[in-house]
Amino acid sequence: MGVGSFGDNGELYFKIQLVAANGEEFPIEALLDTGFTDGWLAINTQDLDALGWALLTAQVEMTTARGNARLDIHEGKVIIDGTEVIIPVHVGDDIPDTIMGSLWLDIMQLVVNKPKGILTLEMVESD
Repeated sequence: MGVGSFGDNGELYFKIQLVAANGEEFPIEALLDTGFTDGWLAINTQDLDALGWALLTAQVEMTTARGNARLDIHEGKVIIDGTEVIIPVHVGDDIPDTIMGSLWLDIMQLVVNKPKGILTLEMVESD
């Protein structure tokens, strides 16, 4: 079970690992953004250098909270809740945090009980 934490303004953060093309793992904290509805993960271009992930599609136009942007899509490997997954990753220059999109909620269960400090994200068993 992926245990998260609450930010100062109620943000939802989860620890995940980014797996580089050479197998090196980078533990990070990612912000779950339910407004990011058409992606799995977004990272800053400078973070891509250490990962060496392959480019899938260049310059995809998207609407973001900051307006329209052009982002590259790379094939990334992530470990979340102990499970390694390969996902398309949005990469751009103006991404301040590593952002998890709401597509994770298609395969994972989010449990939030802020008064008790409970925040978990775990894989759902497929039928």
